[in-house]
Amino acid sequence: MKKTYKVDVDCANCAAKMETAVKETAGVKDASLSFMTLKLKVEFEDGADVDAVMKQARANCKKVEDDCEIFL
Repeated sequence: MKKTYKVDVDCANCAAKMETAVKETAGVKDASLSFMTLKLKVEFEDGADVDAVMKQARANCKKVEDDCEIFL
């Protein structure tokens, strides 16, 4: 399953950190974040609890860039 989320991030470097944090979250198969469009595209592993995975991904992003936001 793939889903797209709106994000709020201040710079391209921060966006890259967020993308890496999401990719490293359990249950995420792949992710890409576009700083230009402020959109995060996430592909989930089969059987993953999408809501739980995204809550953890959001928490992981806050660890690397505390002023970022993923709108769930």
